[in-house]
Amino acid sequence: MLQPTVKTTATLSRLATVITVYKTLTTMATQAKTPSLCYTHKLRFFLHNPIPASISLFGNGKGQKKPLNLSCSANGDDDYYIDADYQVGDGFSFSGGKYSDGPSPSDEWFKQGKIVKAYTSLGSSEKAKDPIFGLAMGADSQAAADVFRWFCVESGSADNPSVILIHGLPSQAYSYRKVLPILSKAYHAIAFDWLGFGFSDKPQPKYGFDYTLNEYVTSLESFINEVAVGKVSLVVQGYFAPAAVKYASTHQEKIDNIILLNPPLTAKHANLPSTLSIFSNFLLGEIFSQDPLRASDKTLTSCGPYQMKEDDAMVYRNPYLTSGASGFALNAISRDMKKELKKYVEEMRTILTDENWKVPTTICWGKRDRWLTYDGVEDFCKDSKHKLIEIPMAGHHVQEDRGEELGQIIYDIIRKRRFGL
Repeated sequence: MLQPTVKTTATLSRLATVITVYKTLTTMATQAKTPSLCYTHKLRFFLHNPIPASISLFGNGKGQKKPLNLSCSANGDDDYYIDADYQVGDGFSFSGGKYSDGPSPSDEWFKQGKIVKAYTSLGSSEKAKDPIFGLAMGADSQAAADVFRWFCVESGSADNPSVILIHGLPSQAYSYRKVLPILSKAYHAIAFDWLGFGFSDKPQPKYGFDYTLNEYVTSLESFINEVAVGKVSLVVQGYFAPAAVKYASTHQEKIDNIILLNPPLTAKHANLPSTLSIFSNFLLGEIFSQDPLRASDKTLTSCGPYQMKEDDAMVYRNPYLTSGASGFALNAISRDMKKELKKYVEEMRTILTDENWKVPTTICWGKRDRWLTYDGVEDFCKDSKHKLIEIPMAGHHVQEDRGEELGQIIYDIIRKRRFGL
């Protein structure tokens, strides 16, 4: 009988430790409610070399001594935080902080919106469970009994032409907060949270919604039919552009304009940046997607030049603070994108260059995008005869970086085409 070596035993022990950590975090995530500061647990351990490549937790097979720091705060078994230092500050900050029980920017944003029911849930009567340990999930991870709930914010008269503002990955309708007031002067502007984001429903993957491109396309159709009767203009940012373009390709009669903000257009754009692809990794992806600072702050600040204000950061963190459902959704989306993004990009390029594509198309490009290179974008627009507008000081999330500037650009694009100027 073979006897395990000391190194093998130590490695398996560390792997067991990671699994224990994940199970602990998952348990808290499945039972999460509104956060309140109570007590904090901190976990810190090292993964020493050598770690065999076959079970490397970081994917490179190299034995590097790296610390994995996790901290969480909980009230009994109900509430949780991850990666936050509780000693300083009001609300989470980039260096940590405590969560305030008073009114938050996220609460104020929620008050401005409403819930729209759209897209029939395909979930069964079976309750959602954690995919690894089979733990029962909390209410936020359960599929809707009939129709999914979408959070949206409307601005401007419903009698005016509708403009649908579609956020990217990972983001929220909140990213268009500076665009809405400008468009509301002449249009009915609607910004919404995709399923899995913000205040919209976040069913556990495999229990009613699997977070694939095709599901987002069909669910987008259902949502638009609920909020806009006539023709609409679409504004879509980043990695959700392929979903909007695919929807528009089969509903061209309903689309006045489509404006793409830093979409993945070229072969160089067909791979997720490491900041996002980390969420697709086995086990570590599940852990990291439950970390509010990694899932919101790091992803939003790593793709462009801007520094986010604390009040704005709190809105983006809120879904990850109040429920584990947002993290599980992000994990599922990242896995699908990592696997299928190349196909999605090729499909979108084919649609946009097809002679049957008749939708007036504008591509706005923030030139300080750290995720998607500008190389090839100008050539694509020239070959496809689509208008290109450069925004020099914006990064990947154009609406977050230069909201007022983008709002005026969108306003002018739609106005000129509407009146033939």
